[in-house]
Amino acid sequence: MTPESTVLMAAYNASMNEKMYATTAQLPHAELAADRKAFFGSILGTMNHLLVGDTIWLTRFARHSTRYSALAPMLDLPPLTSMTHSYGDDLPSLLAHRQRLDAIITQWAPQVGVDDLAQALEYRRFTGVLYRKHFGSLVQHFFNHQTHHRGQVTTLLTQAGVDIGVTDLLAIVPDIEAP
Repeated sequence: MTPESTVLMAAYNASMNEKMYATTAQLPHAELAADRKAFFGSILGTMNHLLVGDTIWLTRFARHSTRYSALAPMLDLPPLTSMTHSYGDDLPSLLAHRQRLDAIITQWAPQVGVDDLAQALEYRRFTGVLYRKHFGSLVQHFFNHQTHHRGQVTTLLTQAGVDIGVTDLLAIVPDIEAP
């Protein structure tokens, strides 16, 4: 990860989340809540998992020695105690939290410096086990996790007869002018 790729991935994340929520809004609640035999059950269940994962990682990132001002609101949230936390069972509830997180991520990304990415970050899992990992790799995992699970939602939407359209990062990578 680099500071530039962090900003790019934050923009991609926000853009794809907006597209995912707009696409899911085309389906009735019963379709979104239906058990589709996916790892997190339904479309809403998978979208909730994305919120849980993002909330956990952003809260951990807020404890980085840099103390990013954009992540300060994460420390005000009630601590999550499990991966099964629910942010709601309807699209509007999930969307409200998604928009809040995406705004925080978009504000945080430009604050990440090259020296920050080279540091270690210590965090604990719910089991209490302490980890100390390269922050740049954790940031990369954070964005990769989002892409992975949005891919699952995209598959579930396709199975429900709704096409989300182009989801490639390449679609937002800016062109470079020839010299």
